[in-house]
Amino acid sequence: MLNAKFRGWLKEHTLRFDFLGGSWARLLLCSVRLFVPFRFRPLFYFLLQQCESIAFLLIVSLPGSVGACYRVTWLLWLYLVVVFLLILLLFCFTVFVFVVTNKGAAQVVSDRGYKEYKLGDYSNWLQKRTEKSSKWNKIKSCLQDAKVCKSLANDSVNQVAEQFCKKNLSPLQSGCCKPPTSCGFVHVNATCWTTTACNLTDVDCSRWCNDEDKLCYSCNSCKAGVLANLKHDWRMIAIINIVMLFALVVFYSVGRCEFRNNRRDERNGYGYKVGYP
Repeated sequence: MLNAKFRGWLKEHTLRFDFLGGSWARLLLCSVRLFVPFRFRPLFYFLLQQCESIAFLLIVSLPGSVGACYRVTWLLWLYLVVVFLLILLLFCFTVFVFVVTNKGAAQVVSDRGYKEYKLGDYSNWLQKRTEKSSKWNKIKSCLQDAKVCKSLANDSVNQVAEQFCKKNLSPLQSGCCKPPTSCGFVHVNATCWTTTACNLTDVDCSRWCNDEDKLCYSCNSCKAGVLANLKHDWRMIAIINIVMLFALVVFYSVGRCEFRNNRRDERNGYGYKVGYP
């Protein structure tokens, strides 16, 4: 059970990279599968997430440390330029993340434990990322491989409609694994619904299919669920970026002080720290 949940969780969190058109997330998954024993993969991925930010800061601070210890002024100058550019880029990216994820909120459905998501509630920039069929097909493939709806069906075995309606579904499950509540379809099980008179105001009602390979993967509600998942992940990344931004500002301030000290010592005729009082 843990391994199955981890596979789904890992695939869901690589959506944000496929969403932007990147392929390195799939390469990472393949590398983990090849070189890391399955039972150690959750621990490996958790450590990877925690260490990547720390490793990045250590690598960035290395030239500054060498320049400060050995009085290499040009290396300190290069370090300050790099850190300043990183601060600028990280600040711009963090602001961008908050701007594009500012819109979009789950909609509460009466007498339902889950919430539903509308594509039009999200920013235009995010919506455009789901318009290309080639890119969306990759995301659908990732969702199918992650067995997001399969896990929902397994967890909802023998549940009647009233019990299912009280479930707290994830954005992906709510948007991709069931038809919108406004369609008025009759519940058979988690991924099978009896169609009734179609709600012509919602195009997703005509896109729903009981086939496990189709379901509502082509629905706007599924795209909205992916964007809701993406918004949550990007907000977490933005918070980490703020912490890194603060650390970079501290590194930059310390480097500036050391750079001024080196320049002053050079003007006063001092050499390396050896013999310096």
